[in-house]
Amino acid sequence: MISVLSIDDHAIVRQGIVSFVNSQDDMEVVADSGDPEEGLRLIEQTAPDVILMDLKLNHDIDGIEATRRAKILSPRSQVVVLTSYHQDEHIFPAIEAGALSYLLKDTDPEALADAIRKAFKRQAVLSPFVAERILKETETKGLESHRVSVQLSHRELEVLRLLASGYSNQEISDQLGIAIKTVRCHVSNILSKLHLRDRTQAAVTAWQQGIMD
Repeated sequence: MISVLSIDDHAIVRQGIVSFVNSQDDMEVVADSGDPEEGLRLIEQTAPDVILMDLKLNHDIDGIEATRRAKILSPRSQVVVLTSYHQDEHIFPAIEAGALSYLLKDTDPEALADAIRKAFKRQAVLSPFVAERILKETETKGLESHRVSVQLSHRELEVLRLLASGYSNQEISDQLGIAIKTVRCHVSNILSKLHLRDRTQAAVTAWQQGIMD
């Protein structure tokens, strides 16, 4: 079973999400919350496979910051943003914070279920409009490094730079002051997000795309 946690401050929306997810044979909601602070505590306790995250939360912490903290608390959990907001100022920061997928709330229910299944396999899904915005932004910048920096969180970029400099997982752990298990999760996420096979490809990509500058 794919374990799912939902954070959305609109109770009726959250209840609908919970009901739909639980109706699927291969997934279940292990927790849900309308409060991001409580949601983060639940993430730490349950380490769900997939987190469904709204972005606009009427609390001190928004969905972007909650995503960033969630990836620290449970690096193995994959965040699927589920929101009504499609502006650049929401899309790019959410992805930079560590979200794997970005869906709009007009997404077909079966498409949401498919995105959850793909997130479980660390495969990203973007709503068509969001994918178009990312593509246009990349074309405008004309730099592959922008695509890479958008896809990776700040911490993942740090790990990638150290990896490309020849550091081992243990050395990266010591350098950044994080557990070696967390380093392994970051490396795995980097390879998955950039569709790379191994550390060597990751290092080559970092040098080729100007990430080391």
